[in-house]
Order: sequence, then structure tokens, then C-alpha cells
Amino acid sequence: MKNRDNAKTSIVLVHGAFADGSSWRKVISVLEKNGRTVTALQIPLKSLTDDVATTKRAIDAQKDDVILVGHSYGGAVITEAAAGNPKVKGLVYVAAFAPDAGETLNGLIERFSPSPLGTAVIPDSAGFLYIDRAKFHGVFANDLPDDEAELLAATQKPLAAAIFGEPVKAAAWKTIPSWYVVSTQDNAINPDLERFMAKRMGAQTKEIKASHVGFISNPSEVAKVIEAAAVAAQ
Repeated sequence: MKNRDNAKTSIVLVHGAFADGSSWRKVISVLEKNGRTVTALQIPLKSLTDDVATTKRAIDAQKDDVILVGHSYGGAVITEAAAGNPKVKGLVYVAAFAPDAGETLNGLIERFSPSPLGTAVIPDSAGFLYIDRAKFHGVFANDLPDDEAELLAATQKPLAAAIFGEPVKAAAWKTIPSWYVVSTQDNAINPDLERFMAKRMGAQTKEIKASHVGFISNPSEVAKVIEAAAVAAQ
């Protein structure tokens, strides 16, 4: 009976920059064992507008209520994509940006001292950003084993630099219950910025000793927060 009840609330996972949907694989495994229906999106990372549109389509495709989860840049995506949609019953931010309406990622980043990631990002000839392979482990996945970090570095998905200047049009966290997982060892987003955004939202907040990719290094802890949001929605 528990699994049947759990299946009524779908989980939609939105990856961030330099990653793709498969990065959620460990969290997906935990949630599906709990009977959840999970969808991990593949967003284009070409513009905030495109990524929001992709996420809105995925929300609409779900049969039931949705818990929307965003990592890193994916937090900005879910913030706008969920606005005004009654199907979304909870937002979960995992070491993620949570802009207010009209804010940009650059504007948020500038509120606190810069993170090590800023020194490791390189633009390509088309204005897309990627992380220097030699620095990837330290600035993005500092608590993962070498082989896992190397795989992430090899498969990283660049994002358009222009995204950092695109303002978010609406802030869904103002009307939808929110949860936030702060990564205390994050070298990509300043943990104090994460705490600021979580507090501003009034989110139920959990801190974990993890890198920027805490959902890979601590999947069970992150899955627990997502489960809490899903249970609250039932």
C-alpha cells in the first residue's frame, strides 16, 4: 500500500550546469525503491527561457502532483518553471540558486565572496562555459573518489555564459513550500549564499558535509529531504 501511495506524487529532477540528468542516478535509485515515479530532465543549458520551457513541459506530462527538485543552476530553473502551477506541491533546492523575481545568477553570486569555481571556468568559442578538467575535482566534486570525479569532468555539459545575466521572471518559492539542502563544503556556490537563499525562502533546511554534488556523495541524505517534501504533499 505504501508504494501505491508514494506513486501518486511524481518527483521531477532538474540538473544544473556542467552536468546532465544521469548525475541523479543514485538519488533516483533510492526514490524508486520507495515507490516514487521519478523523471530526471535533460535541459539544454542554452538559455534560462529554454530550460524553463523544458521543465514546464515535463511538469505538464506528469499524471499526478509534482515535487520539483533543482541542483545548482537547476534551482533557478525550478523557481520560474513552477510559478503559478498548482501541480507543483513542493520545491527542493540542492546546493542550488533560488533567485527572487528579477534577480540574476550573477547578482546572487556577487552578494558573497567568490567561490573557487570562478577561477576554473573557461569559455569556448561560442560563449559556452566549461570547467578546466585539471581543476574539476577540487572545485566541483571535492568529496568524490577520483574515478567518479573524472567521469563527471569528461561528460560535463557546458552552459551558455549569457544565462548568468538572465533575470528570473517569477519566484515560485513565495507560494510553494520549499526545502533546501546546504552543502557545507561547497566550492562552486558559497555555502553562506546557500544559507542566505534558504533563509530568505523560509525553507526547511538541512546542512550536509558535502561538496557541490552532495546528491552524488550523499544520495540517501538528499533523498530523505525529497521524501519529506513528497510526504508533506500527500
